[in-house]
Amino acid sequence: MDKKDIQHETLSEKEQQELLAKYDPEANTRKLTGVLGWIAYGGLLAFSLYQLYTAVFGVFAAQIQRSVHLGFALGLIFLLFPASKKNKKKGKLQIAWYDGVLALLGIFVGSYWPLMIDELVNRVGRLETLDFIVGSLAILLVLEATRRVVGLPITIIASVFLLYGLFGPYMPGFLVHRGLSLERLVQTMFFTTEGILGTPLGVSSTFIFLFLLFGAFLVKTGVGQYFNDLAVVIAGRRIGGPAKVAIFSSALQGTISGSSVANVVTSGSFTIPMMKKLGYRKEFAGAVEAAASTGGQLMPPIMGAAAFLMVEFIGNGITYWDIAKAATIPALLYFTGIWIMTHFEAKRIGLTGLPPEEIPNKKEVLKKIYLLVPILAVVVLLMSGMTVTRAALLAIVITIAVSAIRKETRISVTDFFDALVDGARTALGVAAATAAAGLIVGIVTKTGLGLKLANGLVDLAGGVEILTLFFTMIAALILGMGSPTTANYVITSTIAAPALILLGAPDLAAHLFVFYFGIIADITPPVALAAFAASGVSGGEPIRTGVQSAKLAIAAFIIPYIFVLSPELLMIDTTPTRTMWVVATALAGMIAIGAAMVGFWYRKMHWGERVLALGAGLMLIIPEGFTDIAGFGLFVILLVVQIMTKNKNQDKQKPTAVQA
Repeated sequence: MDKKDIQHETLSEKEQQELLAKYDPEANTRKLTGVLGWIAYGGLLAFSLYQLYTAVFGVFAAQIQRSVHLGFALGLIFLLFPASKKNKKKGKLQIAWYDGVLALLGIFVGSYWPLMIDELVNRVGRLETLDFIVGSLAILLVLEATRRVVGLPITIIASVFLLYGLFGPYMPGFLVHRGLSLERLVQTMFFTTEGILGTPLGVSSTFIFLFLLFGAFLVKTGVGQYFNDLAVVIAGRRIGGPAKVAIFSSALQGTISGSSVANVVTSGSFTIPMMKKLGYRKEFAGAVEAAASTGGQLMPPIMGAAAFLMVEFIGNGITYWDIAKAATIPALLYFTGIWIMTHFEAKRIGLTGLPPEEIPNKKEVLKKIYLLVPILAVVVLLMSGMTVTRAALLAIVITIAVSAIRKETRISVTDFFDALVDGARTALGVAAATAAAGLIVGIVTKTGLGLKLANGLVDLAGGVEILTLFFTMIAALILGMGSPTTANYVITSTIAAPALILLGAPDLAAHLFVFYFGIIADITPPVALAAFAASGVSGGEPIRTGVQSAKLAIAAFIIPYIFVLSPELLMIDTTPTRTMWVVATALAGMIAIGAAMVGFWYRKMHWGERVLALGAGLMLIIPEGFTDIAGFGLFVILLVVQIMTKNKNQDKQKPTAVQA
């Protein structure tokens, strides 16, 4: 294997875009040229400048801040996203006439609150005819914009909730409610801060946008490629090196990408060909990248847009740093689990690391270690108690300053403006998803559906905590199929999380539970978009890749149960000594579980050993005294047996490389 072979297999930028457009609706944008191209560029630039202005000088009143944010998003979405994938260009005009009309209507809807705020406030909830028309337009435009940029699943869910609000008296059983009139529905959805202009869009118009800008500036420094090079230097020579490179680089890429699919395509186009060349099966290579890329959103300090929403939804003085700190041990266990399983798989089929000529020059790579300073700065700033907004702004400034150290990473004036445009473009999907999520939250608030469903889940489980957790997991996985993490979290946190809180789970543990399962829906068949995208890169079979990725991410299916049952795993009500013990036993547990799943440790494992290893692993992960002792004892026995018999029948079990 040499660099030319890998470069030959690596996807071109055009192929990456095509794959993204296939599995990620947010990447399905038009390439506008001429006057329309400049209008779109100017609109995106103005969007970023507006957000930066309010971040520096203070946000406007909630209705104005959020409606202007919405107006920018709607206008740009209808310009940049076609009504269907088959309709990206309309002759010389490049867009259909109705897209131009919808874009103007979006801008008009976004301008209505700033222009009419005095009259709207004085009317105190009484709608006039024009108000009703504008509010109705806002609902329809948000649904259509969401369909275009995010996809059908969340659009259908939001529409069903709206119908539920209207037809409450006709609902069966505990779902029945008085119902909302059409006028009341429109008023709630657009003329209060409980609907479209609610908390989700509020977070999008402040914290999330700034961190997306931060990610765009990081990309301009070349930090994405640096993550790959650093990962190869650290992990490339190890057993099954390319798979470990994928895990390491994807964990880092998660800090600059809020999309599992985007992470898969960008880093996977580099790592998957390397894994295939070394001898990993196509499905396994794709699964490693999909599982690792999806976990990027679970890795502190920047955990995806939904983590910012969590701060607002939980309240009670919870800060973003509290959430990032609590998520640290589960995230480490997640990536450790994938690392261990790829290690055992590589040992099982006899794979080694990359040859020395494939490893970048270590000195040259370490010379660019300063590119990690902005990410470390975010951690320090958040730990210091600085507000999320200020931390994001300073991180952007630090990124620009750090990039100037070397010519090849320096951000030029053109790069600066392009970063502002790219950040705004990335924010369009989040804005649409959070606006649609606001529709759902508004209905849940007005009808009391959240408490009804929470009670329904508890009743269905007969009050049994483990069954309630199981049903909540299923709900989060189903709602997460094809939905962006932000919208999925909003839905599950308002519908499913209250059920766990009713049973006595800490608020943070309940919200992280649904957050985890909402994210790993991207690698859970039958609709595993991240795994499907990875199969598009690897050439593997999509469903098999999805099943394999779910198997690799087994930690993500176990750990949320553990931290709800034993919140010590989230560093809640514990001591530093106890925390270190919990981490040590949990890591040992992941080794045992990884060996059980792969069927190989120091040698091939018999089915009985695999069952015992799985049991030992589960007991070690549960942070309880008795289970720790029992699990550790069983772990040591299995380890000793494996080491003492590893050379037994070595000739019969001698591994051979499996070619892709």
